[in-house]
Amino acid sequence: MSNLRTTAIEGTDDKGLDAHLIVDRGTFRLDIELTAAPGDVVALLGPNGAGKTTALRALAGLVHLTDGHLRLDGAELDRTPPESRPVGVVFQDYLLFPHLTALDNVGFGPRCQGATKAESRAIAAEWLDRMGLAEHAGAKPRRLSGGQAQRVAVARALATRPRLLLLDEPLAALDARTRLDVRAQLRRHLAEFEAVAVLVTHDPLDAMVLADRLVVIEQGTIVQEGTPADIARHPRTDYIAQLVGLNLYKGRADGHTVTLDTGPLITTTEDLQGEVFVAFPPSAVTLFRDRPTGASARNLWHCEVAGLETHGDQIRADLTGELPLAADLTTPAAAELDLHQGASVWATVKATQTHSYPA
Repeated sequence: MSNLRTTAIEGTDDKGLDAHLIVDRGTFRLDIELTAAPGDVVALLGPNGAGKTTALRALAGLVHLTDGHLRLDGAELDRTPPESRPVGVVFQDYLLFPHLTALDNVGFGPRCQGATKAESRAIAAEWLDRMGLAEHAGAKPRRLSGGQAQRVAVARALATRPRLLLLDEPLAALDARTRLDVRAQLRRHLAEFEAVAVLVTHDPLDAMVLADRLVVIEQGTIVQEGTPADIARHPRTDYIAQLVGLNLYKGRADGHTVTLDTGPLITTTEDLQGEVFVAFPPSAVTLFRDRPTGASARNLWHCEVAGLETHGDQIRADLTGELPLAADLTTPAAAELDLHQGASVWATVKATQTHSYPA
């Protein structure tokens, strides 16, 4: 293990993050609880305006708590100024010092913590080497690519040996190819990180790849939290369903039949009673222009095409009618069906391709 590692604050059995963040900002109120053990990576997800950035800024000390508490390794940080908190931050736009080399950017934090110039440069050199950037130590930010600049920003945050690492949309400014490479490297470094990391992102793939646990925030409150696999399989709001690419409905189950709140019925394989969610992927939907007579699917709805858009290498049809839903099909299939806005279609989904679970 690298000698750049640090242990938790001495003299406390309360390791990790224990926070109840309450922030009142006029018409908006953030009220969430976050706990994480050392080594955990927690991703905050949510639509614009949900409160993710406010939560991150509160953890960093850039926004004051109206109420609640913030403890890190047992130490109260509520009234600790930002510069005195053992917190590292990686910003979306890097925010590297333009007049400093990569080496001096990374060494800036240790220098502020009291390290000598030689010590800080040695720490910075080790981190740049770990990031695969040793040959760019003398380069200033304008000479670095986006991916290289972001890796320097990560090294700068980690060089201060933080007990809490905050990552604010760290990959958002990167192009697709660079994002793939930096995501893989970031995942490796987070796996080695022995303190708590909190990631804010809009990208479900970033969250699924980088985080151990997802916390979904909507309108300032937590609406769901759990492992990436659990949330992907059991979404509980429309936002989460869209995030993980599922059609989601709520209704009342009586055995294998679910009567949706909006009226239609869905047949499922699960035998449940009471309030449930039903989910299925757009790829499970088969479309026909005429009502099918020999289809084996138990679920059949008459719909209308409200819109079409390219979705990866497929076409996604937005359907309204008996059951609003999204359907994915290949470009040749869409052409063969002569799909266009306003077209009348029949949608089928096999019961075996649905998934229902208690609400």
